Amino acid sequence: MLFTETKLKGAFIIEPERLEDMRGFFARIWCQREFEAHGLNQRLVQCNISFNRKKGTLRGMHYQSEPHNEAKLVRCTMGAIYDVILDLRSQSPTFKQWVAVELTAENRKMLYIPEGLAHGFQTLVDNTEVFYQMSELYHPESARGVRWDDPAFEIKWPLKVIW
Repeated sequence: MLFTETKLKGAFIIEPERLEDMRGFFARIWCQREFEAHGLNQRLVQCNISFNRKKGTLRGMHYQSEPHNEAKLVRCTMGAIYDVILDLRSQSPTFKQWVAVELTAENRKMLYIPEGLAHGFQTLVDNTEVFYQMSELYHPESARGVRWDDPAFEIKWPLKVIW
């Protein structure tokens, strides 16, 4: 796997390293040892999917607060998304800054989101599915969010937002 750190410390774009032949390819998309070598949380306790019928659908910006902070590994398994992460760590030099990555079924990129960052995405095509792996179980009492259009963050979404 190829790990590229974003400007938000601890957040990585991860690309599978393909072993290809005439049949297609094989690639690892999870390896505890490699995640550990990059200082990433390797605990995975829950997986979720999000299916979205319409292009322009926006979900986010979500996170879980203490004591149930969660890291996420996000991958688009069908369609395409504009995936946004927002640094909410008050002691971070990139506090209130955001990064966007296009994740598609074709590029097979993943986004590792460390604890303390909010996450959201907008679908770029109809019938898009997103697969999440989380380091913490869902705790409704710790579920939080910030507005996707909060002027304090100035997140630029590529399409008109639909709900």
